[in-house]
Amino acid sequence: MNFSQKAILPFILLFSYLSSRAQEAKLPTAWTEAAKHAETPLSEYPRPQLERDNWLCLNGKWDYRGGKDAPDASHPETAAAFNGNEKILVPYCPESYLSGIERAQEINMWYRRTFEVPSGWKGKHVMLNFGAVDHDATIFVNGKKVGTHAGGYDSFSFDITAFLGKGTNTLIVAAHDLNDGTTPLGKNGPRGDYTFSSGIWQTVWMEPVSATYIKNIRLLPDVDGHRLKVLVNSNGNGQVTAVALNGKKVAGEAKSATGTSFYIPIDKPELWSPDSPFLYDLKLTLYNANGSVADEVKSYFGMRDIKLGKLNGVNRPLINGKFIMQLGLLDQGYWPDGVLTEPTEEAMKFDIEFTKKAGFNLIRKHMKTEPQRFYYWCDKLGLFVWQDMPAAWYQNEDTLRHRSMFRKELKAIMDDHYNSPSIITWVPFNENWGAFDVKEITDWVKKYDPSRLVNGNSGFNNNPGYQKAYGDPKNGDYVDTHIYIGPNGASKPDKIRAASLGEFGGVGLFVMGHMWPVENDAYDYQPTKAALTDRYTLLLQQVDQLMKYHGLSVAIYTQTTDVEHEVNGLLTYDRAVEKMDPQRVKEINDAVMKDSYEMNKVVKK
Repeated sequence: MNFSQKAILPFILLFSYLSSRAQEAKLPTAWTEAAKHAETPLSEYPRPQLERDNWLCLNGKWDYRGGKDAPDASHPETAAAFNGNEKILVPYCPESYLSGIERAQEINMWYRRTFEVPSGWKGKHVMLNFGAVDHDATIFVNGKKVGTHAGGYDSFSFDITAFLGKGTNTLIVAAHDLNDGTTPLGKNGPRGDYTFSSGIWQTVWMEPVSATYIKNIRLLPDVDGHRLKVLVNSNGNGQVTAVALNGKKVAGEAKSATGTSFYIPIDKPELWSPDSPFLYDLKLTLYNANGSVADEVKSYFGMRDIKLGKLNGVNRPLINGKFIMQLGLLDQGYWPDGVLTEPTEEAMKFDIEFTKKAGFNLIRKHMKTEPQRFYYWCDKLGLFVWQDMPAAWYQNEDTLRHRSMFRKELKAIMDDHYNSPSIITWVPFNENWGAFDVKEITDWVKKYDPSRLVNGNSGFNNNPGYQKAYGDPKNGDYVDTHIYIGPNGASKPDKIRAASLGEFGGVGLFVMGHMWPVENDAYDYQPTKAALTDRYTLLLQQVDQLMKYHGLSVAIYTQTTDVEHEVNGLLTYDRAVEKMDPQRVKEINDAVMKDSYEMNKVVKK
């Protein structure tokens, strides 16, 4: 080694040390390594209620360019955007450890990969599908612009057949995400105080279809009428056959033209609920004018209804005609290794299974949406879901643009998840965050989907300091306050709405070695697992009193897991430690739910 080599040796060692540190997860989960080394991560079919047998997952390593010098998608020289050898693991956002990038915030992002169309797809149209890209996406195939999409939480597709060539094809996705609070972004932004998230964050895949194919479906159970309302939309005219299956047995069938609603009769329907999450399979076949099969998809549905009704003079949500106390967890869906994206399917399922194991019957999906497979597992395992609309923090600047974007994305999210039986309530706004026209939007949501309940402004008693509070819209189906620690002080039902405690609890427990490396906090603290479980038991005994004597119908505890600096979860952020005794939690939850079942038996005169 010469002098010059000796001189730079400390810098080489420092670079090597920093590089090794950059490759270490701040807080790995049990699934981190499997996700990191998967050739095709999250390879399960991503759309269980519109499933085709033939498809190709495009998740995996893509070429990537981001950082401060990355051009935006308005630059036509798309191929020149890649000036390095960075690779990103799709579908993990570039701010995440699992992506392999892990930068603080990306604004302009460029993704590139090559693919070949399978030989068996010859003569077919090829659909390119995206689960979600945050926030604006521009798609190029073989250097030509295919189209654009705006919206960070809804799915979208393009027919790329006309852009394909023989052999190897090149796909480029340009994503743009200011994350400045003017578009819907939930906790993922300047007011959310968690890690930012940008770009591709759900599965990318392709599938072959015929010239005429099923674009989307809409399923609405009619429990009282013993039937399922079905709408099949295609890109052309056609006849469709729908067959509902109970196992291998045909439960009902019907035929209709596409674009027209029709009904499948379901004799003696088996009802869906968290206690009995029965799902029917559904097979939909689209025919060409000559009688040949144009398209065929598999789906499923649950027969259940939810509506407000009076029980002993009190407005309460009734599931299949009966009151069930909704005991839930606020679930933010963050991961220390994948940020908004679960590392694996098993990881996603783990959170849902733990919620069931601990005796809860509800998840409030807070400030984000999930991949459609999340709702599939809630449907299959049996959990109610309250679905929040991710907040846009600022609505008073350029209101024509920002408010119309919020409304557009709200509708798109509702369309994406309309068919899931587990979703029973839409939540357009939370604690006045970016709230505007709350009364009007609450009415619009109820009109657009009258089959579910609507909680217009959950926790209207709270408000961010940067704007004037909109407050209680006084319409919708719930009067909802957030009380920390609570639960005393929760809302009471009024003449038109049921009472909900949309958030309460938030009691923390420090678990050394399993916390995000920042200063950690909670609303209150307990020193041990036993003490925290005792505290929860006391809170639920109070909830039981509020339910029986003050009309409370929903109580949602904060929260499923720790999230970054917050240590008020039932699980640590890495999901490695149960911070409460789940069996004791289940016992008190079961006791409260049993009391709610008993209330259906006692009718006061």
